[in-house]
Amino acid sequence: MNEEKYIIRSGQLAHDAYETDLDPERAGWEWSSLRVLNLAPGQDVHVPGGEAEFLVLPLSGGCTVEVNGRSYEISGRESVFTDITDYMYIPRATDIALSSDKGARVALPGAKATRDLPVRYCGRDEVGTGLRGAGPSSRQVNNYALGNDVETSHLLACEVLTPGGNWSSYPPHKHDEHNDVERVLEEIYYYEVRPGNEGAEPGFALQRIYPSPGHEIDVCTEVRSGDIVVMPYGYHGPSVAAPGYDLYYLNVMAGPAEDSVWLMTDDPHHTWIRQSWQTQEVDPRLPMTPMN
Repeated sequence: MNEEKYIIRSGQLAHDAYETDLDPERAGWEWSSLRVLNLAPGQDVHVPGGEAEFLVLPLSGGCTVEVNGRSYEISGRESVFTDITDYMYIPRATDIALSSDKGARVALPGAKATRDLPVRYCGRDEVGTGLRGAGPSSRQVNNYALGNDVETSHLLACEVLTPGGNWSSYPPHKHDEHNDVERVLEEIYYYEVRPGNEGAEPGFALQRIYPSPGHEIDVCTEVRSGDIVVMPYGYHGPSVAAPGYDLYYLNVMAGPAEDSVWLMTDDPHHTWIRQSWQTQEVDPRLPMTPMN
């Protein structure tokens, strides 16, 4: 297996207030990026603008965003496993300052931009929520910049919540060609695993990526909270939540196409799985968060 170049363990890219700071150069590609800030109560962090557009997406807690002489309050949420959140879109070349009275963890999913768009506050009612799959493939998807009315230059971002024991990102799929049914999209998976019983060891999940036509990649790894897997190409899936441990992952995608759409194709050997959902019920543990 050649997995090490695609796996970034929790803390590996930490510095200052950043739990992780994954830029395109470290990922080995051109478009997608992800930063996660851990704001202490009362701390102010300046985030300089650059060539990337990004979202200000609280994982836990709320924050204040100072941008272009204005102040925006993001209410946030207690946990990614219990709620969706309001958030903001920040265009390229735009400096911001973040602070939080009570402390917060804030994700900044980003993408290289090729056009300028306005700063935008997005209420929680703009999040596109839905349930996908059925039976052991049931999961919840919360779309923040994917298939909703939030306009971006190249950035796509969503969250996936998978009950313990279920398979997500399944059937395996790819988006490494540009054609009528697919787009080239570099993808980041950032994971959090809900703790099991009190006092139990931290939970885990499994992630698989394997070759697609013309692309060699071979990853099968255990992931835990704070880990990242980068997926430049190949069939990815499943993401398997270990029994007893609910799985969250933030998906960040971007690529060269100017239409900012998510198009993918299944591994043809496994696409029949979708038809099996017609005779199965959605996992009753879903939804995990309120839905719009």
